[in-house]
Amino acid sequence: MNGVPVTPAPVGFLLITLGGAVAGGGLALLAHSLVPREVGPAAPPRSPTGALRTLGRRGPVAVAVALVALVVTRWPVAAPAGAALVLAGPALFGGAAAERRAAARIEALAVWTESLRDTIAGAAGLEQAIMVTAQTPPPAIEPHLRELAARLRVRTPLATALRGFADGLDDAGADLIVAALVLNSRLRGPGLHGVLSSLADSIREELEMRGRVSAGRRSTRRSVQIVVGVTVVFVLGLARFNPGYVAPYGSVTGQLVLVIVVGLFALGFVWLRRLSSFDVPERFLATAAGAGAGAGGGAQR
Repeated sequence: MNGVPVTPAPVGFLLITLGGAVAGGGLALLAHSLVPREVGPAAPPRSPTGALRTLGRRGPVAVAVALVALVVTRWPVAAPAGAALVLAGPALFGGAAAERRAAARIEALAVWTESLRDTIAGAAGLEQAIMVTAQTPPPAIEPHLRELAARLRVRTPLATALRGFADGLDDAGADLIVAALVLNSRLRGPGLHGVLSSLADSIREELEMRGRVSAGRRSTRRSVQIVVGVTVVFVLGLARFNPGYVAPYGSVTGQLVLVIVVGLFALGFVWLRRLSSFDVPERFLATAAGAGAGAGGGAQR
C-alpha cells in the first residue's frame, strides 16, 4: 500500500527472534567480562565429549520448554530464555550432590589416614601399611586406593604411585597427606605417626567447617530455586490469564525491553548462584596428567 513494502509476518517474527538472541548473548558476554577472575596456569583443553553428552540429554527438554514458552507467551524472546534456563539449570540449582561427594571423600581421607597411622604404629613399613589399608578401604576412595596398591605391586616407585593417587583424588587435602608420605619415603625419618595424627585432625576440622558452610549455603540455594520458580510461574501466568497486562511486550520495542529485563534477571540468578558456591583450595602437587584429569571439575563447588 502506497508503495511501502510490507514485511511478511514470519520474516518479521524471525528477525525479532534473531535480534533478541543477539542482544541476550551480548548482555551475557558483557556480564562475563565484568566479573573479576584470578589468572592461573592454563588448563589443558577439555574434551568436547562431556559437553556433547550433556547437550544430548538436555537439548530435547530445552527445545520443548522453548516451544511451550513461545506458545504460551507468543514472545520470541521467551523461547531462547526458556531454553537457556533449562541448559543452565544444573549449574544454577545444582551443587548439593557435589558437596555430598566432596564431604564423603574428605571423611574417607580422614579414616584412611587414621588407619594408616595405626598400621604404621604396629611397626609396619609405609608400603606394607598402604597395602594393608587398601584391603578394607573407605568406599569413597576405594578405587583410588586399590589403584595405588596395584601400582605398588608392580614395583612402581612409592613417590610416583603416591602422586598418581593424589592426581586421582584431585583434592588439596589429599595433597597434604601425599606430601607427608612422599617426604617420609625419601627421608625415612621418624615422626610419621604424629604427622598423620595431625593431618587426620586437620581433615576432620575441615570437614566440620564445610558442614557448617554447606548448611548456610543450602538456604541460599533454596532461595535461588524459589526466586526462579516464582518468576517463571508469575510471567507465564500473566501471559496466559491476563494477556492485556503484558500486551505491550508483544511489540518490537517491548521485545527489546524484555531482552534487557531477562538479562537483568539472568545476572541476578548468576549472582545468587555465586553466593551459594565457594572456591576450593588449589592443589600444589598437580602433575600434567592430573591437571588433565581434573580439568573438567572447575574451581567452584
